[in-house]
Amino acid sequence: MPVTSGTLIDAHVHVLGTGSNGSGCWLRLSGYHRLLALYILRELGLPSTLLKGGLDQVYVERLLQMLRGSLVSRAVLLAHEHVYDEAGRRIENFGSFFVPNRYVLELAKRHPEFLAGVSIHPARHDALDELDLCIEEGAALMKCLPNCQNIDCSNPRYKKFWERMAQAGLPLLAHTGGELSVPVYNKLYSDPERLRLPLECGVKVIAAHCATSSLFFDTDYTKNFATMLRQYPNLFGDNSGMQTPIRSRHFRRILEEDISSRLIHGSDFPIPISATWARLRGFLSRSQAKELNSNKNVLERDVLIKRAMGFPEGTFTRAAAVLRLPN
Repeated sequence: MPVTSGTLIDAHVHVLGTGSNGSGCWLRLSGYHRLLALYILRELGLPSTLLKGGLDQVYVERLLQMLRGSLVSRAVLLAHEHVYDEAGRRIENFGSFFVPNRYVLELAKRHPEFLAGVSIHPARHDALDELDLCIEEGAALMKCLPNCQNIDCSNPRYKKFWERMAQAGLPLLAHTGGELSVPVYNKLYSDPERLRLPLECGVKVIAAHCATSSLFFDTDYTKNFATMLRQYPNLFGDNSGMQTPIRSRHFRRILEEDISSRLIHGSDFPIPISATWARLRGFLSRSQAKELNSNKNVLERDVLIKRAMGFPEGTFTRAAAVLRLPN
């Protein structure tokens, strides 16, 4: 079934793997991040032993199972880039996971439910070549975590990279605000102000998480984000990863019309999704939260929670007009 203006798309779905099926993925977990991974597997009904091998295939099968039985028609699967310095040298032994572009591109070709979200550090010596390859292979967006992958999107050296993306109509999904689930390399790059250069180059930019904070001591950049929405018609936000203790405190602000009219739906799967936080913030009754949490399909649960909270219906279909979709 082709993607249309009414197609419900989850534009923020992570892929994980150990590389056991030749995917090229890897996980490097310790401390808090390992505990989070174990909790995620339990929430998905998957055994913890998958962290030692076999995760890749089981994870994709579970995603397909949920998509085929839910309101969500398509999911953008996100690759995850290495960390590089400004000279284009890979920074070794930093980061908790890696997902290569070829893996998400192959999955999108194999399964029509998936769209490919590639990830390219613009400081790479082969960044433009990799970008051209991903565009040719059907990438729907390019995802980066500037604060975690050490990407200063405002660096003038990256202008050609952003211009090529704009020319191809490839949007940028850029993490903004605090980060909890991936190690942070440079907190300064959490500010959406760093996205002005790609915006001025004509790139459609989706500010993941609407620049909200994820921890008590994070800087809240939602004011900067709201100001930029008025300045750039090619700027959007996504409501991914919001069903969490700290980010949920920003629900009221992003539901205001100046932000909600530019939102794109994203779950941030496999980050845990629960109606509990919306209930504690006063958006849902106890009975509503209980009923929503009883839905075992996590991708559908996220949509139903957000609809019950009052997110406009356009939130769930807007991605079709922003993503670079296959013909």
